[in-house]
Amino acid sequence: MKSRLYAGVATLALMAAGASAQDLVVAPGTDGFNWDSFEAFAAEHDFSGQTLSINGTWTGLDAANLRRTLAYFEAATGATVNYSGSESFEQDIVIAVQANSAPDVAVFPQPGLAADMAALGALAPLGQDTADWMVENYAAGQSWVDLGSFPGADGEEQMFGFFYKVDVKSLVWYVPEAFEEMGYDVPGTMEDLIALSEQIVEDGGTPWCIGLGSGAATGWPATDWVEDMMLRLHDPEIYDRWITNELPFNAPEVVEAIELYGKFVRTEGWAQGGPEASATTDFRDTTAGLFQIPPACYMHRQASFIPTFFPEGSEYGLDFDFFYFPAFADRDLGEPVLGAGTQFAILNDSDLSRAFIDFLKTPIAHEIWMAQSGFLTPHNGVNLEVFGDDALRAMNEILLNATTFRFDASDVMPGEIGAGAFWTGMVDFTTQGDAQAAADAIQSRWDAMR
Repeated sequence: MKSRLYAGVATLALMAAGASAQDLVVAPGTDGFNWDSFEAFAAEHDFSGQTLSINGTWTGLDAANLRRTLAYFEAATGATVNYSGSESFEQDIVIAVQANSAPDVAVFPQPGLAADMAALGALAPLGQDTADWMVENYAAGQSWVDLGSFPGADGEEQMFGFFYKVDVKSLVWYVPEAFEEMGYDVPGTMEDLIALSEQIVEDGGTPWCIGLGSGAATGWPATDWVEDMMLRLHDPEIYDRWITNELPFNAPEVVEAIELYGKFVRTEGWAQGGPEASATTDFRDTTAGLFQIPPACYMHRQASFIPTFFPEGSEYGLDFDFFYFPAFADRDLGEPVLGAGTQFAILNDSDLSRAFIDFLKTPIAHEIWMAQSGFLTPHNGVNLEVFGDDALRAMNEILLNATTFRFDASDVMPGEIGAGAFWTGMVDFTTQGDAQAAADAIQSRWDAMR
């Protein structure tokens, strides 16, 4: 009866907006979705005949999923939304701003570019109310506010970016059957993870599949390891100072994080093939060791995309699983999560643009994409049961349990460091083992840029 009532109310809202329920990927009234949020939003917004332009990096399936989600904004408001996705978005948006032809709203893939646009005065502040809303409604909400806040043209720091659709990197992948055969439990703390690694070696196995190879980008997988270690060893404020070089790259805190990564890759017997093999093996190829019988290695630390490179037909929960890359029990740093994400920002300020940001606050704006594919959200008002993918649901639980979220540091640092010296420095450390020397070399590159 409840579902039927929702369907009736939602359909009335769609009819008022000039849309058809058949146009939407999830029929209004479908059980589990927060139609209340859709109905309340629709009742307060009427932009019939108006058009909103949005530019971003999403193409292909992501663009299709976004457009299917935007259809609900169109249905609720009567507005038309034109989304344009481009793989050269970063260059395109700069040119558009300079030519005074910017879209109403843009989706920025990295905080650095959004910060540059804010400093030029190209973005409209979202206001304290939106910042307060995010603190209240997003897991680790203050982290998201901080990531979307930059100095404007007047030098005043304000929130300009609304994060929506994020990725999680703090994951460890394993084969459940291999763990069960050996009687291994999923570790809940970093101390447990280290003890498990020692136990696997004692049992004659190799705990870790680690590969840094990635063509011209060789070394980046190690930067993720170090970033995760920074968040597990130190307060997040240390991480924030590190990525801006306010804390030098060769400071003791950073060297400690590099050395902790070294414990996993350089301790004898811990990494498949040893450090030399780890430094040269393509990260995509190392996952094969998980699926050998007996396993060539038992665990692989990598982001949410890695199942793409698992054996064809592999099923989550049966052939593979993952767990949160745990924090130290004795450091009292909560449950930090490393990842990345996209943020919406307003370039042409208007009631319609503001209404779109308000739409992103509704659970339905997240749940519609959750029911499709490739979407994670820190919104704590969504119903995880609507996920169309069990693995994504489990990842989202990790995201919602996060006490701190930080963006991939190498993506925020200047390109010469984050996509250059940091990569090569970690390859050098992996093979040579001198954390201080590697950190000194990276800092020297940073100093040369000044």
